[in-house]
Amino acid sequence: MANPNYHFFGDQCVTMTFFAVLFLIAQTGAGDEAGSLILEGKKKLIVGVPKKCGLIDFVDLRLDSRNKNLVEKAQGYSIEVFNATIALLQNISVKYMAFANEDGSCVEDYNALLEQISKGKYGAVVGDVTIVANRSNYVDFTLPYTQSDVKILVKVRHDPRLDMWIFVRPFSWDLWLSIAVVCVFIGGIILFMERNVKQDSGHENSPLKKQLSGVSILWFPIVQAILPEKESLAKNCSRFVLVLWLILAFVLMQSYTACLSSILTVHQLQPRYPNEYDVLNDPNINIGYQGGSFIKGLLLERLKVPKSRVKNCSTIEQYKEALDKGSREDGVDAIFDEVPYIKVFLKKYGSNYAMIETRHRTDGFAFAFPLGSTLTSHFSRAILNMRESPKMDEIEHKYFGSSNDDEGQSRSNPSLDDDASPSSLTTYSFAGLFMLIGVFSLLALIVSENRIWRKPIMGAKMYIQPLLSRRFTRTNPLEEGSTRRRNNIIDGVEENIGSDDRANNQENSL
Repeated sequence: MANPNYHFFGDQCVTMTFFAVLFLIAQTGAGDEAGSLILEGKKKLIVGVPKKCGLIDFVDLRLDSRNKNLVEKAQGYSIEVFNATIALLQNISVKYMAFANEDGSCVEDYNALLEQISKGKYGAVVGDVTIVANRSNYVDFTLPYTQSDVKILVKVRHDPRLDMWIFVRPFSWDLWLSIAVVCVFIGGIILFMERNVKQDSGHENSPLKKQLSGVSILWFPIVQAILPEKESLAKNCSRFVLVLWLILAFVLMQSYTACLSSILTVHQLQPRYPNEYDVLNDPNINIGYQGGSFIKGLLLERLKVPKSRVKNCSTIEQYKEALDKGSREDGVDAIFDEVPYIKVFLKKYGSNYAMIETRHRTDGFAFAFPLGSTLTSHFSRAILNMRESPKMDEIEHKYFGSSNDDEGQSRSNPSLDDDASPSSLTTYSFAGLFMLIGVFSLLALIVSENRIWRKPIMGAKMYIQPLLSRRFTRTNPLEEGSTRRRNNIIDGVEENIGSDDRANNQENSL
């Protein structure tokens, strides 16, 4: 089972295999004597590190005051990764040398730094050095210790549709119309059911005399949804219909709030330029790059961007200043750079900026050694072990934050365009709820108005009962005779009772 901390990406597997083959070939040879002495701890490894003008999160040097090529203290992401790798090799001792001008200022030329290896000045180069094909002609690279694709940093645009009518966008026009129709429907049902309240002696002082008058019933459901009143309705069926309306209003309000929040949030994350082609093909857009990076050659030689459109930006502060100015004020609208640098920028200024994809890929940052050096294979193995250990996660979290907090990575999808924006809710989204509310409201109306349907039912009963009794009598002749005899006996008894009563009355009168 693969370790979840293993950070290699699938598109780099071929390159990894290629380097691994080179390392095995190097191991089969006799190896260089200097590399063997370094591995045995008998000789110090002279490591060249760049004196950076900006983005010192990767390499930050404090130079000796008397000799600007001596390093008193080295720190940063690349330095910590290198130190962790050395710890796995145990016996190697290191001396850092700064690649800088005589006055200690930075030199923005990584190719010149790597050439110092072939000249014998350094035994290795450590820093944010990207694996590029032309550099492999004069140095050997280890396996990459971090992934580093080329992406574009742009500002988040302000959506022109976020105008004063943004509040109507969560619902489509047909849904707004449906809500109005439902309000009229609910109000009409309540008005019809409460029409006789004024005549009810038990509700002479009821506020319904004012509430249920005229066209006010049309906005009565809305008022009840916002400011519900107790004892506002007299009939239980009316209250039931009002409860149904309040349930519908609650669902609509919650859906409206969620949809509006989604619209505002997604459009805040919308990059000003959705893809690389929009940036490259617009002649009015200036493009920035990091000084000393191979990105300049990528823009000028491969992408054929005019030199007048390319601007040098060395620090993240210059990144922000140039992007805020824009091309119209001699700034830039986009910056081509590698992912680790952009992540550092977004960690500090990520609220108004986004990262978009490009088609350009690199093999990442690595350490450089002389061609054919046995140190290359040993350091590559150590990098593999270190990347699979918790130590690498600690270092990345320290400089780039948690992987869950990579806001720039999540916003780098070029599909965040207008078609992917949240759509308005339609009537169909609530069709089932509208149908249930309508059916239950009509049932409540039928139950409430039993006076209307009771009379036809009683009339039909009075009409049908004699027909049924006649039919029943015709179909039972024996029972008809017994019924007649029973009726004659009853009549005789009634006559006897009547005669006795008359006799008693005469006696009392006497």
